[in-house]
Amino acid sequence: MKNVAILLSGRGSNFLALSDAIEAGQIPARIVLVVSNKPDAPGLIHARERNYEAVCIPSAGIEREAYDRQVVEELSARQVDVVCLAGFMRLLSSWFVQQYPRQILNIHPSLLPAFPGLHSQKQALEWGAKVSGCTVHFVDEKLDHGPIIVQRSVPVLDQDTEETLSARILEQEHQIYPEALKLVCEAKVRVEQRRVLIRK
Repeated sequence: MKNVAILLSGRGSNFLALSDAIEAGQIPARIVLVVSNKPDAPGLIHARERNYEAVCIPSAGIEREAYDRQVVEELSARQVDVVCLAGFMRLLSSWFVQQYPRQILNIHPSLLPAFPGLHSQKQALEWGAKVSGCTVHFVDEKLDHGPIIVQRSVPVLDQDTEETLSARILEQEHQIYPEALKLVCEAKVRVEQRRVLIRK
């Protein structure tokens, strides 16, 4: 049974998808902490409604590594095994990543390495992509760069707007993030260079 922490900045819909899967017994894990850098994040409210321990560590005006040290102090106190970023709108410092090698997961709304960073759905539409999707990957020191665990494709329709494409991608995010966390918690993944190999 792995101790999982969720880091979020906003609505927390991917957090809720992970929580639902864990509470349904689909993942051998328990959520021991939810952290937000935004005091008004709806995800914090959802966490408290579900009786999770939830803390806000405001990040405004704090240097990146100094902030990360505050977060890691909270994670360490709860013996966290896996960290899931669920719309956490901050880049992690190299120091943070080094504390949890191959233990930090992130979900991104594109088929990485295409369209990293912000507004990925808008990037896909502007590029004229015919297919987009979402990616769960391990976090390393570079933005949206770490080894890929699970991906799911979503067709880009001629009539799509950023909003409609985002909504269809989000449906798939809610499926593959629990799938990826389950694989990690069951120790079914190993990383060879950049390739994540999954044991059946």
